[in-house]
Amino acid sequence: MFNNLSEKLDKAFHVLKGHGQITEINVAETLKEVRRALLDADVNFKIAKEFTNKVKEKALGQNVLTSLQPGQLMVKLVKDELTELMGGDAEGINLSGTPSIILMSGLQGSGKTTFSGKLANYLKTKKTKKPLLVACDIYRPAAIDQLHVVGDQIGVDVFSDRGNTDPVAIAEAGIAYAKANGHNVVIIDTAGRLAVDEQMMKEIANVHKAIKPQETLFVVDSMTGQDAVNTAKAFNDVLNFDGVILTKLDGDTRGGAAISIKSVVTKPIKFIGTGEKMDAIDVFHPSRMAERILGMGDVVSLVERAQEQFDEEEARKIQKKIAKNKFGFDDFLKQIQQIKKMGSLKDLMGMIPGAGKALKGMDIDDDAFKHVEAIIHSMTPVERETPTLLDASRKKRIAKGSGRTVQEVNQLLKQFDQMSKMMKMMQGGGGKKMMQMMGGLNGGRP
Repeated sequence: MFNNLSEKLDKAFHVLKGHGQITEINVAETLKEVRRALLDADVNFKIAKEFTNKVKEKALGQNVLTSLQPGQLMVKLVKDELTELMGGDAEGINLSGTPSIILMSGLQGSGKTTFSGKLANYLKTKKTKKPLLVACDIYRPAAIDQLHVVGDQIGVDVFSDRGNTDPVAIAEAGIAYAKANGHNVVIIDTAGRLAVDEQMMKEIANVHKAIKPQETLFVVDSMTGQDAVNTAKAFNDVLNFDGVILTKLDGDTRGGAAISIKSVVTKPIKFIGTGEKMDAIDVFHPSRMAERILGMGDVVSLVERAQEQFDEEEARKIQKKIAKNKFGFDDFLKQIQQIKKMGSLKDLMGMIPGAGKALKGMDIDDDAFKHVEAIIHSMTPVERETPTLLDASRKKRIAKGSGRTVQEVNQLLKQFDQMSKMMKMMQGGGGKKMMQMMGGLNGGRP
């Protein structure tokens, strides 16, 4: 996500390295590079120019604070301005109304049907709602099938009427069904086209007028860059929608749409899609996104995801096992499952400050744990419970059974042993011991 932009902005800030004071000359040079980076990311020229002018205005005349280097101050100014450009604060979804009606709009291929499912899953699991998905795409039979498949996947009801060719009637019947069956949120998936046309706009405008949704969302593929912004404007002129959904932000996106869409349509980005799985949906936080673009990571989101998957009861059991030196590979597997539930590894690594730069060019596979799981599953229950039993012949059998090498089995055992010791140390008030160890590694410095 935004790798190229992050890299180019980082290079731009290097211009200020070593300067004790921000001057008009080094500011101009840095901001010229910042503007170039934004244009390369497919940000509209006018927006990029206005953006750098605002940063320049704030930067000039400012003395560098004693605790800051000029480059760091410039990064802060750019971060604040980027946050403002992308909307300032996170915007929630309007769930008033009985039921709450959400109308999804967008071009074909933008990920609208999939995102309708993700949103339904989010509202069901995070907001304890009982959503209903309504299939109003009368032109693409596969869209109705797709919505039913998505609904089955997440355990959410889907309303459709294959014989009906009137999207307004289908939407109204769907809302009536929701009222009769206790659904408190209705998500209406409408037809998309390959391009904006008059018939499409008229049709969705009619649906909008008839059902009067609490929330009208425009779904846009962030990979399309500046075209996405233009399409958003065309839809907004007709629908006056409430918010934008950016999909496919996990791809090799240049990020132009995320940065400039808010200033063009003056509507907030409410959610982003960050992967293919049904839980790959995040509330859009402009400040967190600005930090990620500037390579600062997103620790807050990482902690939130960890807390969502954290099982207190399981944690207590593991603590007891660590205390008794009984932490085994079955417990280790449970830990791996919790990490996997947090989302794609690449996305998680991007939330760690500085990790983006360190992992540049590396392809982090979501199946990174696959060989670890294969090795553990090749162990007998007794071996998983008591790893000290693993002698040379057992290791050889496990390697053969998992399709890995004995060297890889040894490596896993070594890592497991180190992790067990660290967990034991952390639990036994060994924070002090760890600090001493770190001090030893650091040449005795605290």
